Amino acid sequence: MAAKRRNDPIRDWQDGDNVAGFALLSRKERRQDRNGREFLDLELKDASGTITGKAWSDSQALEGDYEAHDFVAFRGTVKLYRDRLQISVSDCRRAVEDDREHGFDESNLIPSTPEDIGELWARLKQIYGEQIKDPFLHRLAAESLAVWGRELKEHPAAKSIHHAYRGGLLEHVVSMAEVAAQLCDHYDELDRDLLLLGVLFHDLGKLAEIGPMPINEYTKSGRLVGHVVYGRDMLRERCAAIDGFPEVARLHLEHLILSHQGRLEYGSPVVPLTAEALALHFIDNLDSKLAQLRDAVRAGGQGFQYVRGLDRFVFLGEVENPDGEAEAGDEPAQAHLKL
Repeated sequence: MAAKRRNDPIRDWQDGDNVAGFALLSRKERRQDRNGREFLDLELKDASGTITGKAWSDSQALEGDYEAHDFVAFRGTVKLYRDRLQISVSDCRRAVEDDREHGFDESNLIPSTPEDIGELWARLKQIYGEQIKDPFLHRLAAESLAVWGRELKEHPAAKSIHHAYRGGLLEHVVSMAEVAAQLCDHYDELDRDLLLLGVLFHDLGKLAEIGPMPINEYTKSGRLVGHVVYGRDMLRERCAAIDGFPEVARLHLEHLILSHQGRLEYGSPVVPLTAEALALHFIDNLDSKLAQLRDAVRAGGQGFQYVRGLDRFVFLGEVENPDGEAEAGDEPAQAHLKL
């Protein structure tokens, strides 16, 4: 007997669960199966995670009044497909004000970093307040955080690949900065100040390239210009505001931003040509890839699973399936929610 779950977070769903509640609908695409029957390819999100879904031709959800980026009320069944959980949606509609009586709250449905944003911000401030010794670079860090800190704390780091949630950019930068600091302890030839500033600015252009949560879509200018160029422009803007800022430091920082993706085919106008640029690229690459593996595990993945951002199957380990049976007398999921 499948468990009955009502407003449980996505990360707690298990194979066979009958679920109902509220979510942010991040994707809705109408498609056809091999027999020409229409179905919807969906993606549901809440603050705990993301799950893909399908609304098949026999589902009332197929013609429901809702679109991508709406908050929705839904009902469905969780299934394991190719070693990954997904939901078969039986009914879905746009959430309305009256749903608040049944637990609808937008703040619970915006995917967010599992870490405490206040604590992440404190760690970031400590690193850039204590570890950067050059007075020009110290001022550059302080003034940049003063200008963009509020957005940095809330912004996603990507649309979908890694850290694609509220606070994701902050989590990514803090993680990279802490790794960079340890790397500088090991490799004396690395310039700690330059590398840490490279970490801070490397994805700062995402503030312009991608819209804030919950939409998290590329902006028009983001697609036309891109975060690499935006980040270089933001750096130039802050350097120009500091009288006497050394040109050689600014040029090196520009190179760090422009080369951080590592290869021309990945969007870098130039490849890394300095020790700090190489270190920045590898730190960024490592942090983003490990984040993708963490996300796959948080989504309930186990065994071998294909991760699109890594372009390969990865092994997530084998986990014993917990007992998901409900006890007799359990209330059906969202029994009072009208769909």
